[in-house]
Amino acid sequence: MNTFTRTHPAALLIAGLLALAGTGAQANGGTLKIQVNGMVCAFCAQGIEKRLTKMPETGPLYINLAQKVVAVEPKAGRRIDVDKVRAEITDAGYDVVKVETVAQTVAAIRAEMKARK
Repeated sequence: MNTFTRTHPAALLIAGLLALAGTGAQANGGTLKIQVNGMVCAFCAQGIEKRLTKMPETGPLYINLAQKVVAVEPKAGRRIDVDKVRAEITDAGYDVVKVETVAQTVAAIRAEMKARK
């Protein structure tokens, strides 16, 4: 890196804008949408919610018992380790059937699932 790119205000502005562009859900790995077997009651959902919200990288969370889905977003600027989330759910006594990363937010997943009722 030359002196111009380290000190010129325009170069600093561009670098800052590029850094901001990388802070969306996609840059952070997106929202995890997890299919979970064995989750049959509100107590089950509460146990999973408690474990996942204790993780420092997890943000908004949604659990749908009827469709056996857990959706969790990373906190801003963080990435969620899929293996850690899978381990938390498995250690709680449930089977993780499928994990996918989606571009939707937890709020969008919640709205979509409520519309399916």
